[in-house]
Amino acid sequence: MAKPEQGNGLEIRGGTEKLTDREKGQANGTTTIPGEEDQQQVDKYGFTGGAQQYSGDSAEVIPTEVLRQREAKWLEMLNSWDKWMAKKHKKVKERCQKGIPPSLRGRAWLYLTGGKVKREQNRGKFEELDKQPGDPNWVDIIERDLHRQFPFHEMFAARGGHGQQDLFRVLKAYTLHRPEEGYCQAQAPIAAVLLMHMPAEDAFWVLVQICEKYLPGYYSTGLEAIQLDGQILHALLRRVSPVAHRHLKKHKLEPVLYMTEWFMCAFSRTLPWASVLRVWDMFLCEGVKILFRVGLVLLKCMLGTQEKLKSCQGLYETMELLKAIQPQYTHEAFLVREIIELPVSEKDIEKEHQAQLRRWKETHGDLCSKSPPRMHGAKAIIAAEPPSRQELWQRPTIIVESPLDKPTGSRHAKKENGHTAVLPPVEVVNPYAPSSNPSPLLKHMIVEGSKESLTSSEHDTYL
Repeated sequence: MAKPEQGNGLEIRGGTEKLTDREKGQANGTTTIPGEEDQQQVDKYGFTGGAQQYSGDSAEVIPTEVLRQREAKWLEMLNSWDKWMAKKHKKVKERCQKGIPPSLRGRAWLYLTGGKVKREQNRGKFEELDKQPGDPNWVDIIERDLHRQFPFHEMFAARGGHGQQDLFRVLKAYTLHRPEEGYCQAQAPIAAVLLMHMPAEDAFWVLVQICEKYLPGYYSTGLEAIQLDGQILHALLRRVSPVAHRHLKKHKLEPVLYMTEWFMCAFSRTLPWASVLRVWDMFLCEGVKILFRVGLVLLKCMLGTQEKLKSCQGLYETMELLKAIQPQYTHEAFLVREIIELPVSEKDIEKEHQAQLRRWKETHGDLCSKSPPRMHGAKAIIAAEPPSRQELWQRPTIIVESPLDKPTGSRHAKKENGHTAVLPPVEVVNPYAPSSNPSPLLKHMIVEGSKESLTSSEHDTYL
């Protein structure tokens, strides 16, 4: 049983260990942002000016015509998802590598992870969990973490804003869904990235799939799964970059010291935002091998030659170097190309996983936490749990009817036993509407100062 007061023994603060004064101001909803002009600078991803890591400088520019074509192709795929995954998975993978259109990214992630099917199979489950108060210990830890998640993003900038409320709801619901696992602080940035692209209920089910299918055991007490994957990464590095491998081994730099945040947060705290989104597109399609490839690419680029090692002669210098990855290696175009070309497959990872598991048992005994088998991406998930057409069907979310339409019109009536029956009005469901009953635990939070977070209805990504 996990102990809430320990927070799963991990404290992940983000790309930098401490928030800057500017970020603290945004997180607290106060007016510490200098300059009205600076305050109004918001990039296309929703990040305010001054957050250099998340600037769009490294983003590729896609012509509008090309983007419209990609949107049309993705709409076609999503409307026949089961057929595409069964017969044209390679094409789906190639389109994920090119980048999912921003307007459809949320819906695509929901389908890739199997979150859509999970949601349909558990209708009403999230609402049920959302109404429960939750374990007070976990609730307290979650509330203290809310302001640390992307405080320079419009959606999470305001204390008690809709972004923070939804983040609280998702994380609290997960502790109720998996009480034996509880809450780990590294889950918060994962959930926050999801909420930037989809409503709270969808974000919850995608989080469930990531925790249970993509990264099982990552957020359990003891963090055994992440330690194992650290050793797998180190072993694979021997083949990808012998120079970097020898250097890390020489200075006895354990993988868990530098790759824990990388993997547990799926690089959301490490890379520029354009690169984060591209990595997630591929990760949710192809599975954990993408995280391994990103880690290997960064290690190879930073430590792969004797010339590069001149500036880090010891353990401390090496750690500092890996905390500040040079921008040319995290640029979207460069990083994506390197990830795709790196020859590390699911078989390589599973083979090394078995080897590291044997070594673990020899040195530590059996694993304390029994996790389900890891699934390598969307194809493995849909093969393990084949969805029905009904579970993949898109329910209309926003319906606008003309006031001129009559309820007795042909579209609203059908024949039953020779009589005309008037159909009841179709319920209008807006998945982006803010919660009408925000958690009472968040009512004490005050929204003031910096711009209020975007409501979910304003952050629409579905077409």
